[in-house]
Amino acid sequence: MLMTFSISVRFLYPLGDVFIMNNEKKKEAKEVDYGLGYEFETTEEIPVPTLIVDQIIGQDRGVETIKNAAKQRRNVLLIGSPGNGKSMLGQAMAELLPREELEDILVYPNPDDPNTPKIRTLKAGEGRKIVEEYKARAKKEDSSKNMLLIFISMAIILYGFLYGQVLMAVFVAVITIFLGSQILRSKSQTLVPKLLMDNGEKDKAPFVDATGAHAGALLGDVRHDPFQSGGLGTPPHERVEAGMVHRAHKGVLFIDEISTFKINMQQAMLTAIQNKRYPITGQSEMSSGAMVRTEAVPCDFILVAAGNLETLKGMHPALRSRIRGYGYEVYMNDTMPDTVENRRKLVRVVAQEVIKDGKIPHFTKDAVEEIINEARRRAGRKNSLTLIIRDLGGMIRSAGDIAVKEKVKLVTVEHVKKARKLSRSLEHQIADDYIERRKEYRVFKTSGTNIGRVNGLAVLGGKSGIILPIEAEVVPAGSKNEGKIVATGKLGEIARESILNVSALIKKYTGKEISDFDVHIQFLQAYEGVEGDSASVSVAAAVISAIKGLPIRQDLAMTGSLSVRGEVLPVGGITAKVEAAIGAGMKEVVLPEPNKEDVYLQEKDKRKIKISTVSTIDELFDHVFIKVK
Repeated sequence: MLMTFSISVRFLYPLGDVFIMNNEKKKEAKEVDYGLGYEFETTEEIPVPTLIVDQIIGQDRGVETIKNAAKQRRNVLLIGSPGNGKSMLGQAMAELLPREELEDILVYPNPDDPNTPKIRTLKAGEGRKIVEEYKARAKKEDSSKNMLLIFISMAIILYGFLYGQVLMAVFVAVITIFLGSQILRSKSQTLVPKLLMDNGEKDKAPFVDATGAHAGALLGDVRHDPFQSGGLGTPPHERVEAGMVHRAHKGVLFIDEISTFKINMQQAMLTAIQNKRYPITGQSEMSSGAMVRTEAVPCDFILVAAGNLETLKGMHPALRSRIRGYGYEVYMNDTMPDTVENRRKLVRVVAQEVIKDGKIPHFTKDAVEEIINEARRRAGRKNSLTLIIRDLGGMIRSAGDIAVKEKVKLVTVEHVKKARKLSRSLEHQIADDYIERRKEYRVFKTSGTNIGRVNGLAVLGGKSGIILPIEAEVVPAGSKNEGKIVATGKLGEIARESILNVSALIKKYTGKEISDFDVHIQFLQAYEGVEGDSASVSVAAAVISAIKGLPIRQDLAMTGSLSVRGEVLPVGGITAKVEAAIGAGMKEVVLPEPNKEDVYLQEKDKRKIKISTVSTIDELFDHVFIKVK
């Protein structure tokens, strides 16, 4: 049932620092405890929260941490995959900080030492008033000085008339006016302070994204001035520029991939965090600004640092210790349970993305349901929904663009299906090309049988599945003492170790000593490299097939990790691997039993392939080997 408001309601939607207003009457969706969590016709009916903190979904631990950190002014380190809401958490914290604490920062000339400008802080909005007062006073002084210059110039010209040197007098007068005005102007400027930070018109605490900033942009700088002699140069205090650590004063400084900063920059940032003040000096030793160093400038910010697990290796130990000891560390979720409540949140995300984009139409209910299906597929886990919202948002915008191109008022399910193909990642496009080319040149087979050859499955870039053909050949050992296992195909460390584990199973399932053979294993045309242990079952099947002479079905692909006791263990990227098998024309795919519920396919794909699951290598062999009579 749909509820209709009888009065005009204003909806404010944040778009960066811009708010979109909607004064039209609109229906509002009703919350329900089934399906998508709402009864609605289009996403225009979905209510969208105005606060960023309420727009973040699936990161309950992160949201609670941000709220506590904002209240207690604690630093936060967010670790997780790209696109799961780390920057939104930083913006949410800035939104929660009190606006009344904001300050203006002025830099004054220092008559005792011009290269050490003085710093003064005032309540937000007061700085501009003081600068205007100084400018008005300087303007009055300039007026009186200009009158004096004009009087002197007229006297020089009059003198020229009296003594017949008019041209010379005019020339001298012009030079006098020019030099005098320059000198007097610079003198008056030295009296006017510079407004380094103006927070008078800000309605919330600052959020400064310093990702990838260089030293000058991050820590502040003093501009170079080549005219430092003869009194024509710009006064030192006028050349001082605030850094991002200073612009984030009383707000949030957000830095993604913080480990990309050089160690000395991380050390300087640690000093700023500890002292809550940091002086500004010229960052280039060759610049005249290097001679200038201000008094310590306030920079009482909250640091929200972000990155992935690799980021931790490149962080300054003292900086991380400071965050951990005086703040919080949060590991971000990549998925959330597939519940009615969470589906309702994803419906709201679709509405949010439409409003934020501002150029695409709203989605129908069926289109939103297709987006939810895509969220299930991308999660890669049973009963889960993805939280990589940025990537999902790309598909939403692609569907909207298609609808705009077709000049229709709503995005339908057909637009979403087209967008799924249009918004494929580079890895997915490469994987499709990889499969097509190898199929065309018969690098892998999809029919018949072969001894010592299997179709493995792998993922490219962590998201897109590919066929990984593997061949094994067994020959008598070249050494009298022992045999060896030779694996080629640009294997990583984990992949090599998994192949060594397979050797423990060879005697058990063949009854032959591994020392009697040299086993050669080749990952065919694996130019991109192979890492991980998900090819363990494929390697075991290929080797045992080669030793015992058992043919392997070529219309079947497989994936799975293998323990030394013969148990088939779960692996990642299951849906992407199954889709790759379908795209290659396979008839059956064999997966680990624990991954059975992790497969999420479109209805049209479910009919194209048989999915079998196994728990042990014995069960695997029953599927892949053709018994020889």
